[in-house]
Amino acid sequence: MRRVCAASAATHRHVMQFVRPGMNEFEVASELEYHFRKNGCDSLGYGSIVAGGKNATCLHYKTNNENLRDGDLLLIDAGGERELYGADITRTFPVGRKFTDAQSKIYDLVLQAQSDCLALAKPGATLPQIHSRAIETLTDGMIEYGFLKGKRAELISTAAYRKYYPHGTSHWLGMDVHDVGLMLKDGQPRRLEPGMVFTIEPGFYVQPSDQDAPQEFKNIGIRIEDDVLITDAGCENLTTGVPKLRSEIEALRQY
Repeated sequence: MRRVCAASAATHRHVMQFVRPGMNEFEVASELEYHFRKNGCDSLGYGSIVAGGKNATCLHYKTNNENLRDGDLLLIDAGGERELYGADITRTFPVGRKFTDAQSKIYDLVLQAQSDCLALAKPGATLPQIHSRAIETLTDGMIEYGFLKGKRAELISTAAYRKYYPHGTSHWLGMDVHDVGLMLKDGQPRRLEPGMVFTIEPGFYVQPSDQDAPQEFKNIGIRIEDDVLITDAGCENLTTGVPKLRSEIEALRQY
């Protein structure tokens, strides 16, 4: 797992520097596959998602055939496979050189949600607890930025947040990108144990058709995903080789 995650992270880092406005999504997908193999992977772990602009609001966008525009974001969800083990990484970054103010707000919110989740990833915790933390952080942001009105508890109990965060935060990872593994044990959420590997991947998606969202955030889709190994002391992030701080990303985007 460490080897395939390191190779996949190196590929993401390369592509983060490679992308230019005017490229087609399929060019980026091809560059990903080439560098996965160059970095030691045997194949793709799954079909790559290369989604520019509004395409990033489609969770499993697979067309990968539109031109990238300066001012948009590019969401890449891709991982290699090596010796039958797979990685699963998502990064979102500007097609141009810098995040806009609106993009920065949502990006930092998603990154904070992921950071909060990583802090919970340790033996004895559960994936539902991690998911709940992501929901809480993201819902606070939805209120702050005018997407939702009301109290956090009510918005969570009514699942109002799902308009902008419609998927889970984690899945098991190993010999399949969505690996087998029980979610319950004796009828209760399974406790995390050393040796378990899973993803942490909060996101935020503002559909083009959304009439209620603040205009400045329209068409923004952001997800940040890392692969996590539970250890005796807590957790090890296996995919730190690819940047996710805005300052680090923008430093790579200077061309």
